[in-house]
Amino acid sequence: MVLFGTLLSWYLCFLIVFILPLDVSTTVYKQCILDNKRHPTPVTPARHTNQTETGSSLHPTVSVLEVCEEPWSYIPDGILPVFWRVVYWTSQFLTWLLLPFMQSYARSGAFSTAGKNKTALIENAIYYGTYLLIFVSLLIYVAAHPKQLTWTKLQTIGITAANTWGLFLLVLLLGYGLVEIPRSYWLSSCPGYLLTKTYFKAAKMATEKAAAEENLADVMEEVAAVHESVRYNHHLRKCVDTILTKCPTEYQENMGRDVESSHGDQNVLPTKRSLVSLHKRVIFAVQRHNQTRVQWSILIDQAFHLEDVAKSLNSTAHHFINSFSSAQQHSWIRRFIYTPTVEWYWECVFRRCFYRLLAVLLCVLSAAVVWSECTFFSTHPVLSLFAVFIQMAEKQYNYICIEMACFVSILFLCVCVYSTVFRIRVFNYYYLVPHHQTDAYSLQFSAMLFCRLTPPLCLNFLGLIHMDSAISHQDRIQTSYTSIMGSMHLLSFISDGFYIYYPMLILLLCFATFYNLGSRCLNLVGFHQYITDDDLTSDLVDEGKELIKRERRKRQKTEDAENRRWAWGERYGGQGATGRTRAGYTKLKNNQNSPVTEIKRSGIMVTWRDREAEEQQTSLLQDVSGDEGLQNKR
Repeated sequence: MVLFGTLLSWYLCFLIVFILPLDVSTTVYKQCILDNKRHPTPVTPARHTNQTETGSSLHPTVSVLEVCEEPWSYIPDGILPVFWRVVYWTSQFLTWLLLPFMQSYARSGAFSTAGKNKTALIENAIYYGTYLLIFVSLLIYVAAHPKQLTWTKLQTIGITAANTWGLFLLVLLLGYGLVEIPRSYWLSSCPGYLLTKTYFKAAKMATEKAAAEENLADVMEEVAAVHESVRYNHHLRKCVDTILTKCPTEYQENMGRDVESSHGDQNVLPTKRSLVSLHKRVIFAVQRHNQTRVQWSILIDQAFHLEDVAKSLNSTAHHFINSFSSAQQHSWIRRFIYTPTVEWYWECVFRRCFYRLLAVLLCVLSAAVVWSECTFFSTHPVLSLFAVFIQMAEKQYNYICIEMACFVSILFLCVCVYSTVFRIRVFNYYYLVPHHQTDAYSLQFSAMLFCRLTPPLCLNFLGLIHMDSAISHQDRIQTSYTSIMGSMHLLSFISDGFYIYYPMLILLLCFATFYNLGSRCLNLVGFHQYITDDDLTSDLVDEGKELIKRERRKRQKTEDAENRRWAWGERYGGQGATGRTRAGYTKLKNNQNSPVTEIKRSGIMVTWRDREAEEQQTSLLQDVSGDEGLQNKR
């Protein structure tokens, strides 16, 4: 149910990106027909008779209708309004009613469906009460004016309230994304910057991973105490067994061995409420532990790859060097297409140019959006760049150009907003983690944000191209989407004030993002952010570098052990032979006449008997010195 609600919300939001341009082109075609009916084109008909030139020039001028070419994507009347009603009200039902309830249901520690529903209703009582208070306030404002209230006006009040809240959040996220996305691609073209930032992330993630492991151990101690005190004939035993199923396997085995050797009569019996609270904390602790473990593994692989890129930059053979054989995936793509030579040219040559070119293109689009957001209220002259492009294409009835311009513009706005949603993190309660480690609460929270941000984003775009009469104040046919939104003039202080002047705040937010004011403020209050000219950042980078070195030694020893087992299995045909061939695996030369077995790995020849003990002693000394150096650094 969680996955279905999230996918449905995301699908409805991304569907608007493809349908709204068709709505715009259809509206342009309808406007052409209306203009021809109002102002027919004057045409002088020619007459083929045997009259003189003087007589033929006296024919009167008649008005005829100019033929408007129908767009290839024309949607008949009556379809789009029904479609927008279904999409809009479904998304609003999900974001304001169903998804908040499902969030509380997913985080509840109750052991039954009825208990989870009760917890969700109680937690959302204040949530729903706040929205009801806002709606009642707007209702009182409208009722105070001498206008008759209808069901349509009530719908408009609700839609306006929802869009106002969405626009407030939209401008904040858009102001961040318009600067951060082009800058991130520009900085990603520099491997040195990426490697330094990865070291910084590794130091922070190591702290979070240690805290998550400590928290999990503390919670598991409480679970063990409850498991020991509640016997199998107790009525709360079923609840304890439910909690045990959420614990990691190794902890379950330890608890099973401990309870056999204990009597369990010295602990106080828990209550049902305490078990519900413990169940909730167990779910959170296990999820947090799994998330940090996966994120740590991803950071380690990323750091190893960036270090390999740094080493390969100086390669004269134009051959990408992987530190570990396990990193070389022997698929047909790597064997025939993405070879080490191709990988070197991409990572060391073309990637930098491609990312910088993409960053410049995104920067131009961001500048166009900022300029248009600050000037879209001006209709004479037209200053919004998006409105200029659409009107130029509209004069030539180039519907394909109109649809492509709308699609690219909406897609760029969605990327700026949605990517910010993916990046933000609200402590440990909301953030998206890759490799299927995002919890249900965060997934549903992202779906809620998408449903709340998409309608005001579309209205804002229609305002940028001057196709929203509530903002442009032009007498023209409205799109089917704006007709569903209702007349914003019912709340004039919002349509004439907030919707026009609040988007100008994007300019200030862009400057704040460009100078990292938000990151600096978070850094001052204790939430460490990557700032290049900060001393604490340098310390964390050095700590992360030492952590990566330690992990590299660990992985190198594991790789060597696997290679030795594979090599001995190949030599003696023992059970260790796996029958697999891996590039970079140690290969033994079966030389029966030589007393020394030679091992060839990564082009370096070493002797087994002479250097095995020396390598083990050296690796142990490196681990000890590295650990001592890291402790002194801390």
